[in-house]
Amino acid sequence: MPLQLYAHPFSSYCQKVLIALYENRTPFEMRMLAHDDPRVMAEFAALWPLKRFPVLVDGERTVVEASIIIEYLGLEYPGPVALLPADPRAALEVRTLDRFFDNYISTPQQRIVYDSLRADTERDPRGVADARALLDTAYRWLDQHMAEREWAAGERFSLADCGAAPSLFYADWTHPIDPAFTHVRAYRQRLLARPSFARAVDEARPYRPLFPLGAPDRD
Repeated sequence: MPLQLYAHPFSSYCQKVLIALYENRTPFEMRMLAHDDPRVMAEFAALWPLKRFPVLVDGERTVVEASIIIEYLGLEYPGPVALLPADPRAALEVRTLDRFFDNYISTPQQRIVYDSLRADTERDPRGVADARALLDTAYRWLDQHMAEREWAAGERFSLADCGAAPSLFYADWTHPIDPAFTHVRAYRQRLLARPSFARAVDEARPYRPLFPLGAPDRD
């Protein structure tokens, strides 16, 4: 039985795993999560009652959380692109940067988006302002970090870049990266040019009207 990925192509965390799968041409079956397909939704809920995606199924094993899925793929289905270095100290840097993109780019970005979906009486202006401030701080740090790097952890594309690609993609839609942060903007363009992420972006294009803040006419 092939690997099964319960996911949606417009989700940033699903794209994170799709990048890893595409980097190594790992065969898998996409179990598309859609509310008009109750059978798949029921399978997904039974596998992971928290209902957070993506979820990977490998035979009798269920793997959750995007970063853990990518590490699992590297252990069980290694390919030509090693997304986590064998050296444990180098791997620590990759994992640190992966957490940076999840916690300080993706999380505040999603907070802004989710707030826009609330009723006016339930909005959290202070929370949104804090999220935007955090994004600006993260952009500033990342700009310095990327000044002399091609990829997040150095010369090699890694797990950290799998997380960075969709995080920066949607963050720039939500809270645009200041043009002064030239290294961040250039890094985002390199990520968009990476074939694995370019494929994920193209597969998600039909769902752009779903973006609550309105998808810009670019990328």
